[in-house]
Amino acid sequence: MSAPPLSSTASAAAPSGKRPIGDVILSVQNISLRFGGVRALTNISFDVRQHEVLAIIGPNGAGKSSMLNVINGFYHPQEGKVFHKGKERLKMKPHDAARAGIARTFQNIALFKGMSALDNIMTGRNTMMKSSLLDQMLYWGRAQKEEIAHREFCERIIDFLEIEAIRKTPVGRLPYGLQKRVELGRALAAQPEILLLDEPMAGMNVEEKEDMCRFILDVNDEFGTTMVLIEHDMGVVMDISDRVVVLDYGRKLADGTPHEVRSNPDVIAAYLGGH
Repeated sequence: MSAPPLSSTASAAAPSGKRPIGDVILSVQNISLRFGGVRALTNISFDVRQHEVLAIIGPNGAGKSSMLNVINGFYHPQEGKVFHKGKERLKMKPHDAARAGIARTFQNIALFKGMSALDNIMTGRNTMMKSSLLDQMLYWGRAQKEEIAHREFCERIIDFLEIEAIRKTPVGRLPYGLQKRVELGRALAAQPEILLLDEPMAGMNVEEKEDMCRFILDVNDEFGTTMVLIEHDMGVVMDISDRVVVLDYGRKLADGTPHEVRSNPDVIAAYLGGH
């Protein structure tokens, strides 16, 4: 049983080079989110287009992570709507979002420290496993064939991310940069159409950031995965993003190309000018 491609939109031999940006695949419209009397997001609207790399930037407390939590169903806004592939999404939970093709990494690494890199990446296949608990306990027939296929797929991700040497190493023993790469691999194991990355380069040194940028662009170029990322390193944002949304105190300041955002006076005053 052969493993499927890394993305449902990718062929077995993905073409090289930048994929063209397609139609709107996700739209958030007039999103407002409150926690008691605190307004985390106020009337936020933007679109995400197929195959693009969209960066969400802003100072600490701007509402960036809250926005990702709305997109993947962890938070449900009091006002506004989320549309995925043209259909309104009603009260979607994170596991529903994963099944719908929306995967997520976190600002703070959320791996199983005592498990190997391979086993952590395998957990990303959970929503695709069809065998019953009894089949898995007996490890026979369908369950055995299914695990072999999923393991083969995860080995391909390991090769792609160049972490073959640490595939059997418990992730708790790995340096920070490699743990971040394993977390990216676990998200890719779910074959997402949209990948949400919450500060994927936080805490990394320059070399680790360069590696992560390369992998993000490779995933986007080769497999057509749409990327939505939060990042504080403005050099990274301007280098790898197709479009940038700027938030400040839960409100949208700007939405445009890196060049347009970089030259926007409001953005310079609120964010770029302060760094």
